Amino acid sequence: MSVEDPDTPSSETGQAVGQPPPPPREAPRFRTPRRWAGWWIPAGIGCGCLFWLAIGLAIVGGLVAIVSSPEAPGPKVALIHVDGVITAGTSGGIFGGGAAGSETIVSRLERARKDDQVKAVVLRINSPGGSAAGSEEVYREIKRVREKKPVYTSMGDVAASGGYYIASACDRVMADGSTITGSIGVIMESSNLSGLLDKLGIEIEVVKSGKFKDMGGPHRSLTPQERQLIQDMIDDTFEQFIEAVSQGRKMPKENVRELATGQVFTGRQAKNLGLVDEIGGLREAVIAAGRAGGIAGEPRVVDYDRRGGLYSLLGEVSSMRRLTASDYDLIADRIIRQLTVPGNQLEGLR
Repeated sequence: MSVEDPDTPSSETGQAVGQPPPPPREAPRFRTPRRWAGWWIPAGIGCGCLFWLAIGLAIVGGLVAIVSSPEAPGPKVALIHVDGVITAGTSGGIFGGGAAGSETIVSRLERARKDDQVKAVVLRINSPGGSAAGSEEVYREIKRVREKKPVYTSMGDVAASGGYYIASACDRVMADGSTITGSIGVIMESSNLSGLLDKLGIEIEVVKSGKFKDMGGPHRSLTPQERQLIQDMIDDTFEQFIEAVSQGRKMPKENVRELATGQVFTGRQAKNLGLVDEIGGLREAVIAAGRAGGIAGEPRVVDYDRRGGLYSLLGEVSSMRRLTASDYDLIADRIIRQLTVPGNQLEGLR
């Protein structure tokens, strides 16, 4: 019997004699790359940035188009809005104060008066009234515009008190049947909180230069002489209101005085009383005004308030001047007056 060399592989297995058997061969495994669980975070941020960038470019492009594209030439009707409480100042503000400022309205009326392509003006009034002085300023400017071109009024939901004061200056007044209008009158309100202050143990000390300087303050009631002084102011403003309506509507003062009880009317009632000329909406007013201005067919309208929203806000911010020390003093003084003497002002036409 022969002896095999241990280094010589076996003829059957190819395995060296005396060596342990090799482990069984495993099937090859394919590793998948490890996924990053937070992949959506940067992707979402990137998509959001692209979205807002696209919105910003669209807004800037729209603003550039509005600013750079001039109005098409030709005859047209100017539409001017009177929205909110009438004040002797500028309209709205950065945060939209809801005020119809006389300075803003007068400026737009002047622009329409000087534009030869504007053949007529339509005032769209939606106001409960407000400042007597502000209403008077707009009234006078409407009269100036009427010297060159017709001015029509289109009443919205409400055109009362100061809103009607303005409307009466126009060539023709149109209202919806359910419009609330009228309220011809003047009012002033003052709060007497002396009883409450006594219960709270609060005593207000006043140092004044004249006996009427704290008239209408909340810490005491009006004296008979002070009440008469305020009544005289209201009566004088009321007479100016009646005079304005009488001239604008070409009505005798006696007839206007009969209606000047502070009562409000619907548009249809006002038409029957002679305060309104015709029942109709904004479109009817624009067509009628255009026809009065010599425009055949349906006129083209230029809306002086069309650049609202972001454009208006940017315009106001860019046009703001730097406030001086005296401006801050004036603002502080007005705030203090409003807080300490809330009713000590002639609120006017409302």
